[in-house]
Amino acid sequence: MTTTLPHIDVLFVGLGHAGGAIANELTKRASHLKIVALERGPYRATYPDFIEDHFDEWRYNVQSGLMQDLSRNTVTFRNDAAMTALPMRQYGAFMPGNGVGGAAVHWNGVSWRYLPYFFEYRSHLEARYGKSFLPKDTTIQDWGITYDELEPYYTQYEQMYGIAGKAGNINGTIQPGGNPFEGWRSSDYPQAPVKIAYGGTLFADACETVGFSPFPQPSANRPARYTNPDGMVLGACNYCGFCERVGCHAGAKASPMVTTIPHALKSGQLEIRQLSTVTRILHDGTKATGVRYYDGAGQEVEQTADLVILSAWTLENTRLLLLSEIGTPYDPETGKGNVGKNYTYQTGAVVGGATASVWWEDKILNRFMGSGSNGYSIDEFNSDNFDHADLDFFGGGNIACNNSGARPIQMLQLPPDTPRWGSEWKQAAQKWYNRSIFFTMQGESPAYRQNYMDLDPTYKDIFGNPLLRITFNWTDNERNMVKWVADTVLQPIADAMNGNKQKVSGVLTDFNISPYQSTHVQGGAIMGASPESSVVNKYGQVWGMPNLFVVGASSFPQNGGYNPTGTVGALAYHTADALITKYLPSPGMLA
Repeated sequence: MTTTLPHIDVLFVGLGHAGGAIANELTKRASHLKIVALERGPYRATYPDFIEDHFDEWRYNVQSGLMQDLSRNTVTFRNDAAMTALPMRQYGAFMPGNGVGGAAVHWNGVSWRYLPYFFEYRSHLEARYGKSFLPKDTTIQDWGITYDELEPYYTQYEQMYGIAGKAGNINGTIQPGGNPFEGWRSSDYPQAPVKIAYGGTLFADACETVGFSPFPQPSANRPARYTNPDGMVLGACNYCGFCERVGCHAGAKASPMVTTIPHALKSGQLEIRQLSTVTRILHDGTKATGVRYYDGAGQEVEQTADLVILSAWTLENTRLLLLSEIGTPYDPETGKGNVGKNYTYQTGAVVGGATASVWWEDKILNRFMGSGSNGYSIDEFNSDNFDHADLDFFGGGNIACNNSGARPIQMLQLPPDTPRWGSEWKQAAQKWYNRSIFFTMQGESPAYRQNYMDLDPTYKDIFGNPLLRITFNWTDNERNMVKWVADTVLQPIADAMNGNKQKVSGVLTDFNISPYQSTHVQGGAIMGASPESSVVNKYGQVWGMPNLFVVGASSFPQNGGYNPTGTVGALAYHTADALITKYLPSPGMLA
């Protein structure tokens, strides 16, 4: 039996980074609204949930304590359409969060703005190199929004989250010590850069020796106590090294759980229903009418609403659209349809890709100290910041040395000539654990016709609904990019460090979903300038269904050489402003 609950004004499906920002703005600027947010996991807060067992690497980092239960819902994966997709039964490539706040509870805190031309990437590349330059199978596209439109919302996001860093371009004037390649910004970061660990400074010194321009990596791990525009007080980082996959015990890592969500709850307008798993978006073909979900007791419930905001993680946003038969599913054979199109990831970053390690006999680096975003970066080889005319690839990435805290179980780095087991391995572990650094390129992931998401024809979740199937692999473009960066950029930096041992890698094989790489998953509900090329417009509004908005990285047509979180935040504030100033006064299509 299905229970139907009283009608409400606004319904959120998922309350994480994007949903939390929008819900908070609605409570501040539209005080008449009754808002409900459905979240499949529990509500966890700094006190008491993270204060006592925060340093349990086994529970959170190894056993994925904050993540989705894969026995209830997972994905299937294959490299190409000729393969049979199989379910991901244990955590590997990415880590979808489970709980109020979503993946923004366990993120590291690296917070970038995308480069201005990246929002018009296809137009930019074709104008610079000609229309025949790009591979025929790439489906990269312009976003339908420009950096200049988004800049005020980047600023709003950074102020709300207290992002720390050093500006490189204020109103067109290059600032010493910042990123000279970044787009213009209307003001500096709200906080100065974090204190950077020893390993990061060695990387910066080597970059300067080679002739590059290192700058502090922007960070959501605050170096000092910070009060945001809503009056929310965020703590100061103590550099414990436990950010990734873990909630912050000091309230110093900006997440919705210390910023937007608790502030929205103070209004009394927002109700959060925990342990609620949405299975369908209800609609009549022209408008969304609500959702169907299972509550914590396993009861099926229908909740109707005037406005539905789909703000779950990338994969679940896409899956719910497909399950609900909203939009046209993407067909890679014909290129028709858009729902599920342009699945993208992050090339390299942790496993595979362009990476380098250096070990010293005479340096103690205190690798156990650090924060989720703690290091220096260079941007000379990101995206199209360098000339590709004579190269056999397009794209690039940010190169960084980040000291996030070397957890002893998962982050032990040993030289390549170390035995794999036995007493010599133990001796090497004792000797080298605290004497190494790691740096890498976080490369952009272009969109291709053959990389997409759809519903699996065989495997189902605990409720009997088809799992999402991912079809994805690297191409020669990314393989050539990774090798060139390793040989041309990483190797000279490693050489300049004068270590006793080093390892530089630049080989990219087929994508493997088993080892962790990055939770930066994009696409499936991409944005664009027309319904022919996208699922949503620049406000996140579904074409042809004006009261349904889909927000988050699912709207990215492709991913850049940066973490996507800052851009997710900026787009969320852009959507919130449009809802309040345009949609609510006059409901209808905004573009």
